[in-house]
Amino acid sequence: MKNKHLTNEDRVEIQDCLYKGLSFKAIAKRINKDQTTVSKEVKKNLTVRTDSRSDTQCQKLLSAPFVCNPCMKRANCGLAKKYYYAKDADAKYKKLLSDARVGIPLNKKDFYKMDATVSEGLKKGQHLYHILKSNNLTHSKSAIYNYRYKGYLSACATDFPRVAKFKPRKAKYMQYIPKKAKVGRTFEDFKAFCTENEITNWVEMDTLIGRIGGKVILTLHFTSSKFMIGMLLENKSAAEVTQKLGLLKAKINFSDLFKVILTDNGSEFSDINGIETAPDGKVHLFFCDPYQSSQKPHVEKNHTHFRDVVESGLSFDWLTQQHLNLIFSHINSIKRASLTGKTPYEMFTFLHGTDLAAVLGIKEVPAQEVIQSSKLLRQLKK
Repeated sequence: MKNKHLTNEDRVEIQDCLYKGLSFKAIAKRINKDQTTVSKEVKKNLTVRTDSRSDTQCQKLLSAPFVCNPCMKRANCGLAKKYYYAKDADAKYKKLLSDARVGIPLNKKDFYKMDATVSEGLKKGQHLYHILKSNNLTHSKSAIYNYRYKGYLSACATDFPRVAKFKPRKAKYMQYIPKKAKVGRTFEDFKAFCTENEITNWVEMDTLIGRIGGKVILTLHFTSSKFMIGMLLENKSAAEVTQKLGLLKAKINFSDLFKVILTDNGSEFSDINGIETAPDGKVHLFFCDPYQSSQKPHVEKNHTHFRDVVESGLSFDWLTQQHLNLIFSHINSIKRASLTGKTPYEMFTFLHGTDLAAVLGIKEVPAQEVIQSSKLLRQLKK
């Protein structure tokens, strides 16, 4: 933890410990920092409150912890007070950090070169991280977005795939899995099972809906590699999910690759026995808590890459499985910051080999040919 900045959680812990009367040394031990770091944090983020009865300062504030947080008499004390508030300290820190980053640390020639490279990639529908890594640019995504907000770039907001795209989500009624069916398969059971069996890699399963009543896409996301495949369903039903997974089970060692599956409470996943049963062994199926999509964040995040190509509300009825395989091949060929510049395809094939990726219908797309916009959809329609 050496040389790491304090987080908001650290500051909240400092505030709580001060109210409990803990020393700087004890607080530092709890957040794994040096006690001088805690002392400096408190001293430079003091909030002064002057009582109407007196502006005289209490003598106890001259020594550690320098604040009134632990004092039991603070409510009735008429002296001027000093407090440490985590919220104010974190806001001050973020403002200081933001002010320190104002400006462009480039000369004119380098900046225009960077601007041209980024703009060209954006016109192809590519994402910032993919552009930066593919062209060996040393800028961060945050810096590029800051340049855009300040009007420094030639690219406008509509050129960025994610700036003006997303709309507020509409509330949807969810059909639940029966409570009795989830006994031993809740999210708490999932965490306990992974801890007990030392499992760090699982598959998150979900569905993407196009036209209401039309075709649906079943998505399977491997959390360790961020590799995702999509399977076209004729309708959103448990029988269709079981049938398509059955086709997959006939091709691969299903229980080895899909040992643990985490999904939501959609009624299409209600055939638990059909999902868990495989020719080569048993699959362990678990369910998130109702309305808790944050419990399977990886697949939800990766869905945004699919929506870059196929916008929400568009019908899937004209799509074929071959179309889906191509779309997900492009998605799996996107360089990811969380994979230190590698693609999900590279990570998956490193772990499982290219033959398995081919069986799943995914191939590698060269970095310069990756399309992350509706242009790919228009190409498929030709």
